[in-house]
Amino acid sequence: MVKTKMPPVSLPANLKDVQDMEYRTVSVKGTFDHSKEMYIGPRSCLTDGESKANEGRLFTSSGASGYHVVTPFVLENTSERILVNRGWVPFSQKNPKTRLKGQVEGTVELLGVVRHTEPRAPFLPLNKPDVGVWFSRDVEMMAQFADTMPIFIDAKSGSGVPGGPIAGQTRATLRNEHFSYILTW
Repeated sequence: MVKTKMPPVSLPANLKDVQDMEYRTVSVKGTFDHSKEMYIGPRSCLTDGESKANEGRLFTSSGASGYHVVTPFVLENTSERILVNRGWVPFSQKNPKTRLKGQVEGTVELLGVVRHTEPRAPFLPLNKPDVGVWFSRDVEMMAQFADTMPIFIDAKSGSGVPGGPIAGQTRATLRNEHFSYILTW
């Protein structure tokens, strides 16, 4: 059974054990700290783990690109802080003031998929933590910036809120790297 399809589990008591849980679904309860919101992009919006916006085209239009919104999450009962990719927003909704309804306050329960740092492609610009913009998911650097544990989860579909980022942005399949190989060779 694929890890993302297994029943959700709680985060382990020893949070270092999360390192062995990539792609495992976990259940967490706590509150968001919107003051340290970060953005990973540009990204396409995924549906069922695949980008539907760019099928058959080499480059995506600006209307289909945006950011993943990553927000520190304070775990209930422990006050430990982790990172949650709340989902995708178009470029026009990067500013939280454009999506106030989705800036959840109070205690929430959500399901998320554990993720690790993604390798930075050689052609990508360096991350810009000073302005909260990331071109690749660097869990350790993001955790340091936001004062959290180096634990990162992608909120699963159904864990989003109306007016907020579109949850369910875990790419569960390997990317087609043929174009990259063509450029290399």
